Amino acid sequence: MARLDSAPRLMIGQGWPDFGLVDSGHGRKLERYGRYRFIRPEPQALWTPRQTDWTADGEFVPGSDEDGGGRWMFDRPVPREGWDLTRGEVRFTASCTPFRHLGFFPDMAPVWDWMGDRLEGKSDASTLNLFGYTGVGTLSLSAFGPVTHVDASKKSVAQARANAALSGMAERPVRWIVDDAAKFAAREVRRGRRYDGIILDPPKFGRGPDGEVWRLEENLPGLIADCRHLLDAESRFLFLTVYAVRMSSLAIAGLLAEALADLPGTIEHGDLAIREDGDDGRLLPTAIFARWNPQGA
Repeated sequence: MARLDSAPRLMIGQGWPDFGLVDSGHGRKLERYGRYRFIRPEPQALWTPRQTDWTADGEFVPGSDEDGGGRWMFDRPVPREGWDLTRGEVRFTASCTPFRHLGFFPDMAPVWDWMGDRLEGKSDASTLNLFGYTGVGTLSLSAFGPVTHVDASKKSVAQARANAALSGMAERPVRWIVDDAAKFAAREVRRGRRYDGIILDPPKFGRGPDGEVWRLEENLPGLIADCRHLLDAESRFLFLTVYAVRMSSLAIAGLLAEALADLPGTIEHGDLAIREDGDDGRLLPTAIFARWNPQGA
């Protein structure tokens, strides 16, 4: 029986040559993405910036709406079509999207590494990436076997395919699927499918390709229940991340503990965070997570 570990954990992302958190504070953060630097809103950066002068190529200025909106302001030319970045063997395109993101989520890097550790030594592991966005996590998983990548956005899946080609991974066994994640998972259950690992990064609110409405608090329990039916005692992980919600990681861990109660291992939970560049870099929290670790004590 999976045991809920009530003690929260930290998964800390470090900078790498093509990305880093340069500084943060006063509700903003300064990041480097390859040769460009950007300022973006960050409500959890409550402290004072360490640097007095933030020089950036662009800044995302939020609108007055709490749920989003805003626009990019540029001080220097930045390619609208994006520019290439690399992490490990994965190459991908970063760009300044209308949603303030840069085309991938760098705080997910320790999650990609953790999943890789769980799959170490396997070359035929079948994994499922729900809400897979532009595919950086999918391409990381593809080193261990076939991956099913699901996202409701045609544009995101097209970018994921382009990232696979850019990485020289176009021939890897990845199923690229434009679909509503919850509907797809339910169909996989009816088909009797089984996966070695599942990662899901659902939004607080979203719409599927046919207008399906997703609300996290309403729809997540059913999706997790379906994910349980896609795993067995020989599977290696389930990893859930949640952003921008007024919710504790203990809440989503409790959901996993209920749904996966008959499986071995541990339900673990906590915060994702990114460490600022430098020897004494501060930790900036970005999201909450819960995970099933069958190898946990």
